[in-house]
Amino acid sequence: MFTGIITDIGTVTQIEQRGDMRARIQTGYDMDHVDLGASIACDGVCLTVVAKGSEAGQDWFDVDISAETLSKTTAGDWATGQRLNLERALRVGDELGGHIVSGHVDGVAEVVGLQHEGDSLRLTFEVSPDLARFIAPKGSVALNGTSLTVNEVDGNRFGVNLIPHTRQVTTWGDVEEGDRVNVEIDTLARYVARLAEAG
Repeated sequence: MFTGIITDIGTVTQIEQRGDMRARIQTGYDMDHVDLGASIACDGVCLTVVAKGSEAGQDWFDVDISAETLSKTTAGDWATGQRLNLERALRVGDELGGHIVSGHVDGVAEVVGLQHEGDSLRLTFEVSPDLARFIAPKGSVALNGTSLTVNEVDGNRFGVNLIPHTRQVTTWGDVEEGDRVNVEIDTLARYVARLAEAG
């Protein structure tokens, strides 16, 4: 489990196509304190550390990404030099600053609008109808692993505001119109919708 609070920005340094795709990610994490088999959310995708090391004083870890994950996330778009939002798995006693995030991406959204409002940046996203029904004003959503609050919903589109701090400590400072981002809907919204269907 994760919280959607990004703790590092990693960089993809190698991509290798095998049976699955293997990616090497350079990180600021001290990999001496990360076990093989540990989970790290990479742009919101929960991935398993399968190898790790240090090169020229810079730590790195490898992850294998299955065809299923590639089909449902933006991981298939990753290329060398790509920056990724990283978060290590939640530990008992950690502060829950965002919301409960599983790292199981539900689908992909497209950035269809950017507008500066004071120091903040308002982004508008478009998602498929099957995801849009789970997104509610003032609810939570994880976008590229970042816990964000939904401002408004209009059909298949919804908006969020990014404060300067969020843009500085995540990859959101690089966002452009047309970008594809990973979406994980709020678990509570999923269960509420399921109960409503059953009722």
